[in-house]
Amino acid sequence: MTHKLTSSLCASLRGDITPPGDKSISHRSIMFGGIAEGTTTVRGLLEGEDVLSTVAALRAMGAKIHKDDAGVWHVTGVGAAGLQAPSEILDMGNSGTSARLLMGLVAGKNFTTRFTGDASLCKRPMERVIDPLSQMGARFESTDGKLPLSVTGSVTVKPITYTLPVASAQVKSAVLLAGLSAEGVTTVIESVPTRDHSENMLRGFGADVRVTKNDAGADVILIMGNPKLVARDITVPADPSSAAFPIVAALLCPGSHVILRNVGLNPRRAGLIETLIEMGGDITFENRRSEGGEPVADLVVKGSRLRGIDVAPERAPSMIDEYPILSVAAACANGVMRMRGLGELRVKESDRLALMAQGLTQCGATVEIESDDLIVHGTGAAPRGGAVITTALDHRIAMSFLVLGMRSAEPVSIDDGRCIATSFPVFVAMMNKLGAKIS
Repeated sequence: MTHKLTSSLCASLRGDITPPGDKSISHRSIMFGGIAEGTTTVRGLLEGEDVLSTVAALRAMGAKIHKDDAGVWHVTGVGAAGLQAPSEILDMGNSGTSARLLMGLVAGKNFTTRFTGDASLCKRPMERVIDPLSQMGARFESTDGKLPLSVTGSVTVKPITYTLPVASAQVKSAVLLAGLSAEGVTTVIESVPTRDHSENMLRGFGADVRVTKNDAGADVILIMGNPKLVARDITVPADPSSAAFPIVAALLCPGSHVILRNVGLNPRRAGLIETLIEMGGDITFENRRSEGGEPVADLVVKGSRLRGIDVAPERAPSMIDEYPILSVAAACANGVMRMRGLGELRVKESDRLALMAQGLTQCGATVEIESDDLIVHGTGAAPRGGAVITTALDHRIAMSFLVLGMRSAEPVSIDDGRCIATSFPVFVAMMNKLGAKIS
């Protein structure tokens, strides 16, 4: 049964909100807490379906995880060597992060783990982690390099030096997690910096993780094998990828004034905010501080007239999940917006490049795809809307077009809003509280 949602033209948005916890940090807090010694407490955990897939997987491998009456999560770990073989296949739902990172986690364990996922996840490429983890000694069984698959870990994990062929924090993290079980130093080289939550948090749990530069200027990340990880307290900042939707909605609706609390501003995640400010967006930062080793601030966002700009491909890794909502901003801005180097969007929860171009065209925008570039011709006003958008079970496609419906003359509908629960379960309620009209 589908769950159609419709978004209609609204006036200004106003209010004070705290977006959900960061999805990347939530995943890692459960995983790392699960293999640490002692009990890790996690405040502000994102309780979306993706993170709950990670919770279920760690429970299946022996970690004790529960939420108390105050909403604080407690993860009692099994230690680095204590993971147990799960008795059943691990269902990752729609979560590529869960699947790829957990493959790294079990690559050094002397048992076989079976992974599957929903229809969308089973279409996404896993060779990018299968290749380096196989070099380290893990054995995979898969028909086409996609889920469902099984991985049999190696008791003698081989430390490797691996140069990332694509900019991917998930692949980097999978190799680093396998490196925890190796004798010696595992090295990952990335020419384009990607989000560094794994490195930051592993250090916090006690791992020896070092980052240097090579002669070509690439990041060289080294992790020492067999560390003793120790439980810690974690406060999860608000997810910048989720905050992106109310931020853009507030910018597009004239007269808006929205405060977003505790938003994570890791430099490798903040590309969208930087881009929106360059487009003329009125975004200011208050109460800058650090939470769990991550920079955070409160954002004040006001309605603004945006202009199209040229976004370099080098910015893509710092905002790869935000291009769907950025393309909505571009469709409402004045002038041509060219977003370059978006090939990675083709292998996300859906082919986001194709779906955004298709949906924006349905709504009346002029859009082109040239190679891996998305070009949107803005007129300074929102496209007319009036379409029913195919989301392909992609939460970011769904939320992006609901934001567009807040400005278009005719309502915009999405075919199925259930996918939103993977990352932002309270999206509709939170946006309607600010003044949106989503039903």
